[in-house]
Amino acid sequence: MRKIYGITALIFVMFLMTACQENPSASEKMYNHLEKAVELEQNFEKQQEPMTSLENQEKELYDQIIDLGKSEMEKIKELSDQAIELLNERRSILKAEKESIDSAKEEFDKIAPLKEELETEELKTKAEEMEEAMNQRYEAYGQLHSAYSKALDLDEELYNMLKDEELEKESLEKQIDKINKSYEEIFSVNEKFNQATEKYNQLKQDFYELAEMDVKFEEE
Repeated sequence: MRKIYGITALIFVMFLMTACQENPSASEKMYNHLEKAVELEQNFEKQQEPMTSLENQEKELYDQIIDLGKSEMEKIKELSDQAIELLNERRSILKAEKESIDSAKEEFDKIAPLKEELETEELKTKAEEMEEAMNQRYEAYGQLHSAYSKALDLDEELYNMLKDEELEKESLEKQIDKINKSYEEIFSVNEKFNQATEKYNQLKQDFYELAEMDVKFEEE
């Protein structure tokens, strides 16, 4: 029943090779905000491994629960409570993820007033494309966060249902169906998020090259 997912952000680490100038250009100012946003999103990246670990631990508990019969209700209740504890840990990680994403967006948004200062129309156009791609990415993350939060709530409902000795098979099947659909939504929005991330990373690289910045890209 459980479908494990992991958010993958394709972030490029950039190293500015040119010397700092006393009067930085608009593109250099934008560079500072863009790469600060990458830095602020590092905590988001760090949450992916522990989130996946918790998901796997929870799946193991769920598999144990469904292998037990009603005569082992005390064990079912014990394992269900453990699974709910893991769910709450996942909620904490999800909160940390969102805080990281939100702080990165706040930094990214600082490039908006700098666009009109760019040296050429070509740079302005590329900056607008980059901004649009990143906004689509943030919008996709908002949808992803909402869908994942909903899935966690449905999972918790399931574990509480499993502790009910009078639970009917039909009710259980309906709940599992809801959960499966919620994870299908997560997979769909997650793909949208990853595609927007890829597009943004490429546009950012194009922007730096167009601005003739001497930079080196490394994919994490």
